[in-house]
Formats: sequence, C-alpha cells, structure tokens
Amino acid sequence: MRHFFGLLLGVVVAAAVLLGGGWASQEAVRGAAQGVDPAKDTRMLIALGVMAVVGLLLGLVLVGRVSPLATFIPSMALLAWTVVYVLDVSRAASLVPTGPSVQAELLQAGRGMLMLLSTGVYGLLGVALFLPVLMPSRWARPESDEEQEEEYEESFGF
Repeated sequence: MRHFFGLLLGVVVAAAVLLGGGWASQEAVRGAAQGVDPAKDTRMLIALGVMAVVGLLLGLVLVGRVSPLATFIPSMALLAWTVVYVLDVSRAASLVPTGPSVQAELLQAGRGMLMLLSTGVYGLLGVALFLPVLMPSRWARPESDEEQEEEYEESFGF
C-alpha cells in the first residue's frame, strides 16, 4: 500500500514540477525581462510562491520516508524527456502543450517547460530525484516500535 501511495505522490510531484515549475519560471523570466518589481506585481509574487511550494514538495519527497516510487516516477519522466530532447529537439518540443486551443496559462507553462528542458534543469532534477531510488533502505518497510523494543530488550538480555 505504501508503494501505491508513492506512485500517486510521484504523479503529483511530476505534475507540480512540469506545470507549476514551468509556469513559474516563465513568469519569472517575463518579470526579469520587463524589469518588474516583484513586491509590486502579484503575478510575480504568485510565481515565487509556486517556486517555493514546488521546492518544498521536492525537498519533502527527497528526504521524507516515503516510497521511492514518489521520486522514481518524476525522475523517469524528466530524464526520458531530456534524452528525447538530446536525440531529437523537434520531437521533444512537440510534447509541449501549444496551439490556439490551449489556455494562456498552460501555454505559458509549456514555454517555461521548454526553457527548463533546453537549459538542462530537467536533467539535473531527474538525476537528483533518481538517487533515492538507489538506496536499499528506502525500499524496506520501516521498523515498527514493537520490533525496535524487542531488539533493545534482546541486546540487554531481558
């Protein structure tokens, strides 16, 4: 059951990194290009908040005692997209939501995703998210309090 919830959490993390991070990065670039003061522009403040929430989510998944699937799913999505980008840029760009029927915010998130992909940020995040998968202790079930107490009592001969 722990790995099922890890799988669901991995899908949420992947969506947050791709959509939230893409939109926030594009908004931050827009603000920097226009010389917008973040304290006076609410969209810039929201973008900074989204970046903070995505960073907090990534940090909690990386160091928390959750299933390694929570980091494996987004790492594979990010690394696979990076490999596709390296092999065929036009095919990787075709995976981004574009077109006249796409909502403006989603279109902006797509542009941000392309920017993060082309600068290598997704490759970097993919490798960082893959490292917890390699730790065997993340795959094992956490010891219950009863098991820890029994080990303690056995070590002292009680």
